[in-house]
Amino acid sequence: MARKYFGTDGVRGLVGEAPITPDFVMRLGYAAGKVLAKTATPGMARPTVLIGKDTRISGYMLEAALEAGFAAAGVDVMLAGPMPTPAIAYLTRALRLSAGVVISASHNPFQDNGIKFFSERGTKLPDAVELDIEAQIDLPMACVSSEKLGRAKRLEDAQGRYIEFCKSTFPNELDLRGLKIVVDSAHGAAYNIAPHVFHELGAEVVSIGNKPDGFNINDGHGATAPKAMAAAVLAHDADLGIALDGDADRLIMCDANGRLYNGDELLYVMVMDRLATGEVKGAVGTLMTNMALEVAFKEKGIGFARAKVGDRYVLEVMQEKGWILGGEGSGHLLALDKHTTGDGIVSALQVLSALKRADKTLAQIAGELELFPQTLINVRVPAGFDWQKNPAMVAEKEAVERELGDTGRVLIRASGTEPLIRVMVEAKDAAHAQSLARRIADKVEIPLAA
Repeated sequence: MARKYFGTDGVRGLVGEAPITPDFVMRLGYAAGKVLAKTATPGMARPTVLIGKDTRISGYMLEAALEAGFAAAGVDVMLAGPMPTPAIAYLTRALRLSAGVVISASHNPFQDNGIKFFSERGTKLPDAVELDIEAQIDLPMACVSSEKLGRAKRLEDAQGRYIEFCKSTFPNELDLRGLKIVVDSAHGAAYNIAPHVFHELGAEVVSIGNKPDGFNINDGHGATAPKAMAAAVLAHDADLGIALDGDADRLIMCDANGRLYNGDELLYVMVMDRLATGEVKGAVGTLMTNMALEVAFKEKGIGFARAKVGDRYVLEVMQEKGWILGGEGSGHLLALDKHTTGDGIVSALQVLSALKRADKTLAQIAGELELFPQTLINVRVPAGFDWQKNPAMVAEKEAVERELGDTGRVLIRASGTEPLIRVMVEAKDAAHAQSLARRIADKVEIPLAA
């Protein structure tokens, strides 16, 4: 059954336009509360949810709307204030709460916002529960009797609890003394958390992107704009840079020379560290993961599987295969023996522990992986265009794949948000990849121009 409101990562959109309006978000809270109440264990305390948010100005309004909806459904609320998305996942599980809710649009600009949910286990909600909530949204909203209304209270020291959790994922026998690290929090949810984590583990921290004003989240800072981090590393003569996105579930890093490392390269570092200290059965990437990673893992006897784009789907494949490491090139990285969801701070600590254990730099370890050049061409098409029904394009794709053999890869997919076909070609030579991608893309354009 298709979702009406939920996407791959909750409900998201432009604030003030459906569905991110106060009335809808209140009904969403009420619907989620009714579903939680329905599944509550008889005789136990009433359901309680934890609500966190990033630093967008709209967070105040949406937090109040959610709180009202949950209270009307008879569900208690704990308010954590600005907190990273993975922090809410952790605290929900640690405090044995019924669910966690995050008000955030992740790496999007401040004008957007969204609502995402975590189960009592700190994982994304199952599809069946999301569909149950959607069905409840479309029913008339009511209110429990006054004596059954939910209450709200502030969660004391939410930041401190999460800082200690993050530090606990770093090996006890290691520390970060001697490292100077630039930490870019994207003016987002980790602005008052991430710098403390790395400082308390011994690093000298230069903090940037740590002055949120409600409007500057992700603006020229963070994982989606990592040049600010790289420039700060060079300016402060730092050893490393760490860039998070607005809700701190993505990670991009750079070395002392300002060279950026994406999620594929950081996943390689994490896997190599685990391989040096034990067995690694396999790791999960996505359809967009660079082929060099797949080739490198195969050479070392490590399994590799591709999921659909989105950390939700990476997690599903990891759980199916019983593997603990996975990620995306965008910087969503998962280590299921450390956390139940992708966490930028925790992932950075796994990379740093790998460097410390190997006594090598990021450039030395990640430099072992030589990424294949990728060319991505976006072709605008009419709404509903199906490239698989374009014979010329299908034939050209097959011809390119024969030409590449096992030295490259072709991926064609429709954008989920725009009327675009994305043509991606990987090859060992950049010019060759560009030429082949252009050949395929031209077959899309010919019928459109006819």
